[in-house]
Amino acid sequence: MSDRLPTPGPALPRLRDAFLSAGFTPDGLLELLGAPAYAALSRNETVPALRATRGGGPLETLVRLFLLQRPVPRDRARAALPADEALAEGWLRRDTGADGDCVAATVDVRPYAGPEGRNWWIVSDLGCAVGGAGGIRTAEGAGAADRSHLVLGVGGASTTLAGITVRTPVARALDLGTGSGVQALHATRHAGSVTATDLNPRALRLTRLTLALSGAPEADLREGSLFEPVEGEAPYDLIVSNPPFVISPRAAGGARLTYRDGGMGGDDLCRTLVRESAAHLADGGHCQLLANWRHVEGRDWRERLASWVPDGCDAWIVQREVQDTAQYAELWLRDAGEHLGDPAAYAAHYDAWLEEFEASGTTAVGFGWITLRKSGARHPSVTVEEWPHPVEQPLGEEVRAHFERRDFLRATDDAALLATRFVLADEVVQEQIGRPGADDPEYVVLRQNRGMRRATRVDTVGAGFAGVCDGSLPAGRILDAIAQLLGEDPVGLRDRTPESIRLLVEQGFLLPAGGE
Repeated sequence: MSDRLPTPGPALPRLRDAFLSAGFTPDGLLELLGAPAYAALSRNETVPALRATRGGGPLETLVRLFLLQRPVPRDRARAALPADEALAEGWLRRDTGADGDCVAATVDVRPYAGPEGRNWWIVSDLGCAVGGAGGIRTAEGAGAADRSHLVLGVGGASTTLAGITVRTPVARALDLGTGSGVQALHATRHAGSVTATDLNPRALRLTRLTLALSGAPEADLREGSLFEPVEGEAPYDLIVSNPPFVISPRAAGGARLTYRDGGMGGDDLCRTLVRESAAHLADGGHCQLLANWRHVEGRDWRERLASWVPDGCDAWIVQREVQDTAQYAELWLRDAGEHLGDPAAYAAHYDAWLEEFEASGTTAVGFGWITLRKSGARHPSVTVEEWPHPVEQPLGEEVRAHFERRDFLRATDDAALLATRFVLADEVVQEQIGRPGADDPEYVVLRQNRGMRRATRVDTVGAGFAGVCDGSLPAGRILDAIAQLLGEDPVGLRDRTPESIRLLVEQGFLLPAGGE
């Protein structure tokens, strides 16, 4: 990994124009490579893309240079981009290999689809747009580089966080641990000012390149750990972080990578970030991050995560996946490329990971999302749940609506609830489950086809209630009509139904439309 990085200069806007002219965009890549080769890149496989870029045109040249890290003849580079200026400003370097006068890229540049059809480009270290941390071995040769300060490009974690982030306009946003600048880039679209921090100064330099190459406003870039760079300053309306959340045992040996290893024991870094965020959030502001957390023997993981939430904050914590300690160790040892090195060293490091997990009582590791909102409520709403099922991204609006519904439920007693008019959320369907030919279903399920795609089981009253919620009648009058149809006591039905209505509102099946 070379310390030299490009410098933003006069060539940069011309480079961006060349990318657009050649179609070096997400849509252009898909058209050139085809779906199988494009999908293979996301799996860190480059051979299909190499086969698809043998034509020598400008787009093929740019893909080989900036995504696949292959040298190209200098005359081909000149036909695709302002090569001489790119050499002068450090985007390219001369390559004097067996193929003669060639140039090679100094950084990865990956086309990235921004909102509203915008074309952006994420700049990262060589080998790290496709290939993960292990890709640096291919890009520069085994054992050739200090990989401890690698900066990765956009990946699944980046796009997940970008998708769940609340995108309402805000005055101030903070991207903590910015990496290559993906979250800061998104924040420039809806924040008046953006501050981006990172412990790794190389990451800040690459973030600057990402923003400049994508034509985004500059961000306030600051070096430092966690909230140290913004200590004592005005609070933020939005804090986002894809932090170094990997629970990498300190005694495990092997590669320590700044982008993933936070340097604290266990999941202390994620816990610290959550606990300290409240002091830096404006009233009503959101803090959203990805995290890993330990499952500790003898303790409910939900209770443990709930204990992280600071006073005065509502929280929604979603566990998306759980891995046992062996799976987890294998994942991150492979991420670091250690499986490609000395087998004895790999086995020793693997054993050290398992040893430390056992000593700490860690039985598994959870992956997921944490969202805090500074509500100032005396009785905050803290939801900790497991949801491994498919969801529909982007979820930012669903996250915002989750807390809005919590506010409504917290402020609404049962009498006010029954005086409220509700509407059924869009794309909710009803499924009847039972034996074929039976007169009545065994039970009824309401299912969302959008957002979290939840499903919930309801009784006859719940199904009938949801089916007529169009905002025209308050809940109490609907229940009175159902009681008359079923021959039930309307007072008893009114008494027992609010709990079910609250659950349907909480999960987003029903939306308040107003009072009587």
